[in-house]
Amino acid sequence: MRTNEEIVNILKEEKDKKGLSISELARRVNMAKSAVSRYFNYTREFPLNRADDFARVLNITPEYLLGVNENKKDNSATKQILDRVFAKLESERQEKVVSYAKSELDEQNKENLVQLFPYNVKEKLSAGTGYGYFDDGNYDTVYYDEEYDYDYASWIFGDSMLPDYPNGDVALIKVCPFEYDGCVYAVDWDGQSYIKKVYKEEKGLRLVSTNEKYSDKFAPYSEEPRIIGKVVASFTPLEK
Repeated sequence: MRTNEEIVNILKEEKDKKGLSISELARRVNMAKSAVSRYFNYTREFPLNRADDFARVLNITPEYLLGVNENKKDNSATKQILDRVFAKLESERQEKVVSYAKSELDEQNKENLVQLFPYNVKEKLSAGTGYGYFDDGNYDTVYYDEEYDYDYASWIFGDSMLPDYPNGDVALIKVCPFEYDGCVYAVDWDGQSYIKKVYKEEKGLRLVSTNEKYSDKFAPYSEEPRIIGKVVASFTPLEK
């Protein structure tokens, strides 16, 4: 059976082959990004009971990932070793092994508990053609494993800000004045709102998408465009 480092190295290699980010891989296996990051930087042991989930997403077999003989799918190499050693122990020592294993399992389960922070996503800002701002006052509550300082949370609609701000992600906005050209802001203009890179020009604001298939927009000062705030973070919500 492979060592933890070997297993993680295979995960990294297969992840890169598929062009997946750690965030996307974590989303697909329904785990917190922070937990997967700890596996990938070797600060936490990869949980063998999640091998099937990772193998499925990466289109490999669990046996290959773990380094187990595929002809003996019901018995991992580790299990075979444990069974052989356990059988040689006296009864009292077997009880100690069982007690220790249960203690380790309890500790592992505690480590896998990830604190999730709630975010009320009230605004429907657009990363495309624009959408009404403060349209109905309703909000969705979503969760993420990191806590940010922000004023507004907004759904991202459209693909004009790919790859940094995918459709369906949540943008977190901190109210602030314009700081510098090229920063990503939420902008209210002509009854609609946008998430764009903003450049101040002599006669207005130039709104720039990161997706090159979209042309720049120009918001004349005469139409009173307003910077709502700076986009300080974004994330893909996690299931609670």
